[in-house]
Amino acid sequence: MSRAPAASVEHDRRVLGFWSLLALGINGIVGVGIFFVPSELARALPGPASALAFALTALLLLPVAWTYGRLGSAYPEDGGPYVWAREAVGPRFAFGVGFVAYSSAVLSTAAVVSGLGQYLAPELGFAGAGPRVVFQIVTALLFSSVTLLGLRPSAWVWSGLTVLKLLPLLWLAASGARDVARVAPEAWALNGTGLWRAALLAVFPMQGFEIVAVPGGEVRGSRRTVLGASLGSLGFAALLYVLLQLACALNLPELATSPAPIVEAGLRLTHGAGAPLFAAGANVSAIGIAFGMFAMTPRYLAALGTGELLGTALGRERRGVPVLSLLVTTLAVLLLVSVTSLSSLFVLSSLAVLLQYAVSALALLRLAGRRERGLGPLDRALAPLTLLSILALARSAELAEVAVLAAILAVGLASLRLRRALALRGDAR
Repeated sequence: MSRAPAASVEHDRRVLGFWSLLALGINGIVGVGIFFVPSELARALPGPASALAFALTALLLLPVAWTYGRLGSAYPEDGGPYVWAREAVGPRFAFGVGFVAYSSAVLSTAAVVSGLGQYLAPELGFAGAGPRVVFQIVTALLFSSVTLLGLRPSAWVWSGLTVLKLLPLLWLAASGARDVARVAPEAWALNGTGLWRAALLAVFPMQGFEIVAVPGGEVRGSRRTVLGASLGSLGFAALLYVLLQLACALNLPELATSPAPIVEAGLRLTHGAGAPLFAAGANVSAIGIAFGMFAMTPRYLAALGTGELLGTALGRERRGVPVLSLLVTTLAVLLLVSVTSLSSLFVLSSLAVLLQYAVSALALLRLAGRRERGLGPLDRALAPLTLLSILALARSAELAEVAVLAAILAVGLASLRLRRALALRGDAR
């Protein structure tokens, strides 16, 4: 069943090295989520103990990052989870996996654009619900247009934005590291139920490292390039987030009700002098993650662009960009940001990405059992650990949230059946 990835022989397409991938991963994780999630965590788990939610989530996601890094290195082909499921069990089941991965990415992209509209639109004069939706639509169209310029220019953009947005966050994180010694021991008291709900909430700002493996066909360097960038981006973001949550908890007694905790904590520490820096950091961070997701999300759909699935037109590229897949993705994001709330997108994105992680772990288990592409016993042993981590994170999900995710998957399967029915009708003619 194993096949040579077509993209691996096209050396001129390999424009992404380790540092570009590391920047892609960090940019994918450190986005708009961290600018409002600290308040959500404080409501579930008050005080400095809320920082432990990020630590727990990162620990549980570590085997997931290993799964993505190892599979992305073993199969240097665009598409990520769809490619691995196809190699493990065949194209039919893999379609469901690929559509879940694509749905997860679209929901995350829509959530980021929606968050961008919530925090940036008022500063630019788009006050009120109607103008905010208009701002979100224009923003999505702008990012889509820039992505059309090509993969290499996109890599320059996301790398530059990653460096810029980290500057204020690193300064605030240093404050959290400096002040951790003054936290009283009783402040670390945990509530079990609150910790697990906070850990599920923390999945949204912690996800993003999985995007490193998506442009596998464009990566140059050794087989460990994708693995190193996946683990490195998760580790960096985890430490940064723990320190940022501590800085917010120690400087904002009203953290649970703060609409912009990172910005407010920065203002408190600088006595208002850092307002321009943190406001700019929040905006650049949101713009960076939104653009990075627009550049990568269409690749999940393009991987399904085969003759036996959704048609080869979805996979056709121009300057490294699957144009039709980008158009479909843009339309889906425009629809979601027009009719769905930010909080709904937030939870649905977390659950969808956990499902994506689970099927990738199952693919690793099967492929490692067959010793495919250098995968071995260590990979096979870590796959069940990945599944246990995912179950632990998903334990606080609500039934209605799971039902919506199931409905999204049903739409994908219906699309596949419709496309096959039309193809059969065309053949009959």
